[in-house]
Amino acid sequence: MTTAFYFDEKCLWHSTGEHALILPVGGYIQPPSAGGHAESPESKRRLKNLMDVSGLTGHLDVKTAEPAVREDMLRVHTESYIDAFRQMSDAGGGNAGIYSPFGAGSFEIAALSAGLARRAVADVLTGVNENGYALSRPPGHHCLPEQSMGFCLLANIPIAIEAARADHGLGKVAILDWDVHHGNGTQAVYYERGDTLTISLHQEGCFPPGQGTVDECGEGAGIGANLNIPLLPGGGHRAYLDAMELLVLPAIRAFGPDMIVIASGFDANAFDPLSRMQAHSGTFREMTRQVMELAEDICGGRVVAVHEGGYAEVVVPFCGLATIEQLSGVRTDVVDPFEEITDGQQSAPDFDLFQRQRLEAQSRWAVG
Repeated sequence: MTTAFYFDEKCLWHSTGEHALILPVGGYIQPPSAGGHAESPESKRRLKNLMDVSGLTGHLDVKTAEPAVREDMLRVHTESYIDAFRQMSDAGGGNAGIYSPFGAGSFEIAALSAGLARRAVADVLTGVNENGYALSRPPGHHCLPEQSMGFCLLANIPIAIEAARADHGLGKVAILDWDVHHGNGTQAVYYERGDTLTISLHQEGCFPPGQGTVDECGEGAGIGANLNIPLLPGGGHRAYLDAMELLVLPAIRAFGPDMIVIASGFDANAFDPLSRMQAHSGTFREMTRQVMELAEDICGGRVVAVHEGGYAEVVVPFCGLATIEQLSGVRTDVVDPFEEITDGQQSAPDFDLFQRQRLEAQSRWAVG
């Protein structure tokens, strides 16, 4: 079996309108001379291009998918939100929530984005592929059941998981969200459920402000099945590996899922305009290796990664390539030209020690 890669050019045609980084132009917000909204297709397109020119694509089982249908969406979202989103999309676009603009036709593109994730989960669960990566766009981890948020229009990963539960009897799932922003949408979907472990590894206080604290542990049947790991701004490679060692891997092992799904955002890289962390492509390669090793031990190697954020268009491709190389076991000749300089900019040892002590304290409280 090979690693599957799920892609559709139409996902890159989702439009966010004319913005300057995250704000609509107008008033004192001057239109940018180049680029526009942070969530542009360019970082994703360049990832696919780098995969092609490096030869990695030729080693993968490349697929597209059918869009998620209304039934899939309603397992996660409210009917009023789905109807409002579709009506606004048909009318030319708008904003159905917070920081989540979209243009004409984005409803159908978001359904396709969720469909890529849905097929990836189904194919890995049923043994068609060993693991998979879905290059979904628009992203999904901020989208709430009742409204869009933070560039996210549908909750791609919950839609995929709930479809697999309905269609294939999928049991327990662990979701590891290493996007630099808190996965508040995914948390909201599963906060009162015990069948899904949600772990968000994010920059403290970044987005949404005031959310993603360590005391958000779930409610009702979900108590103990939600784990937030906020990292101090400036933390880099060491901080992420310490968090994996002390919190992420023990929590997933103790939960014993049937599948691990990664919300694969690359915006913790040192050059991202929307965060202040110091990770690099080697960080994502190593975290992927660790997840795969754990999955082999506890759930038959079943791992699916679904693309989320990452807005430094020249750096994201190297982070994504490293992740997909690790999933597939294929190492290309590509050398990340940004890794060496980022490695030299890592935080001071005393800061790393302080961050590790914070993580150790949370580990004793959360999983010890």
